[in-house]
Amino acid sequence: MTKPENSDAIWQRAEIESPCIKICVIHPETRLCTGCLRSIDEIGAWSRLSHDERSAVMDDLPNRGAALKKRRGGRAARLKR
Repeated sequence: MTKPENSDAIWQRAEIESPCIKICVIHPETRLCTGCLRSIDEIGAWSRLSHDERSAVMDDLPNRGAALKKRRGGRAARLKR
């Protein structure tokens, strides 16, 4: 049995790919992933988001990097909490 030329075409989607870079660490205060900069809620809902919702998240990601650049204070800051 031969495989039709375009048999893989049904599996192709015009979806925005996930920005995940497989560095999945959630910042405890901002609740953003330090790898892809999405929130925990965005990560969990990604497969259900519409094209426009995904596009809005992707457009906002460059603005989120500054929130994770500040140092949290290390041990001294943890002891104050």
